[in-house]
Amino acid sequence: METKIVILGTGTPNPIPERNGPSVAIIVEDKSYLIDFGTGIVRRAEEANRMGISSLEALNLKIGFLTHLHSDHTIGLPDLIYTPWVLERQEPLKLFGPEGLKDMTHHILEAYKQDIDARMYGLEGANTEGIKVEVQEIEEGLVYQDELVKVEAFLVEHPPFKAYGYKFTTPDKVIVISGDTIPSENLIKHAKDCDILIHEVYSHEGVKQRSPKWNRYHTSVHTSSLELGEIAKRANPKKLVLYHQLFFRVPDKEGNVISEVDREIEMINEIKQNYKGEVISAKDLDIII
Repeated sequence: METKIVILGTGTPNPIPERNGPSVAIIVEDKSYLIDFGTGIVRRAEEANRMGISSLEALNLKIGFLTHLHSDHTIGLPDLIYTPWVLERQEPLKLFGPEGLKDMTHHILEAYKQDIDARMYGLEGANTEGIKVEVQEIEEGLVYQDELVKVEAFLVEHPPFKAYGYKFTTPDKVIVISGDTIPSENLIKHAKDCDILIHEVYSHEGVKQRSPKWNRYHTSVHTSSLELGEIAKRANPKKLVLYHQLFFRVPDKEGNVISEVDREIEMINEIKQNYKGEVISAKDLDIII
C-alpha cells in the first residue's frame, strides 16, 4: 500500500489559469481525502481520474477537510457538493472544518434550492442522499479515523480566522498540511519528522515589490520563503512541498518583471539556505509519493 498525494490546486485568489484554487487530495488505496476546496476542484479531480487515479472520480469525492473560511479555499465547495451528486453520488458528503462551515454549507444548499428541486423531482429523478452534507465543526485533536487513515487537526495562525492545519497518518506515511498561516510553533510541533510537509509560501523578495498595504497584509498572515526554510529545518520533514505559492510577479522600479520560473528558483534557494532536504514546488496535478 502506497499513499499518494495529488495536488489539485496550487493557486491563490489571483486568477492564474494554470493554477487552480488551493486543494490537495490524499489517496490511500481506493479512498480519497480532500483538503480545501479551491476553484475548479472537481474538474481537476476528473483530470486526475483520467490519469488513472480512479479514487478521484466525482462519485468518489466523499470526504473533505477545510483549513479555514477564506474564499479561495471554499469557492469550490458548491462544486464539490453538487457536481458529484448530479453524477449520481449515492451517499452524503462528509465535511470537517472550523466553526462557520455548517452555516456556509446551509446557505449554499439554500441558494441552489430550485436546482435541487428540479433535479430531484423532475425528469432526472436525482437521488436524495448524494445531495446531503454532514458537517462536523472541529476543535484541535483527532477529528476523523477509518481503517486507512487517522486525521488530526491543529491550530495555526492566519488572522482573523480560526484556522487549522491537518496531520494525516496512513499505513506508510505521515503527511502534514499547513493551510494558510504565519510561522507557527504548533505546526512545527505536529510536523516534527513527518514524511511530507505541504506548506504555503510567499516570495521573500517578491513581497518587497508590493504596495505598503499588501506588504503589510502578506507578511502578517502568510509565511515567506526564508521563514519556511527555518520552519522546515526545525520540523525536519523528509520532503517539503510548496503550494499556495505567492510569486509576486510585479514590476520592479525599472519596470522589469521576473519570470515565474526564476522566482520559483529564487524561492527554493531561499528555503535551502536553512533546510537541506528535498523541496518540491508543486504544480497542479503533480503526484507526490
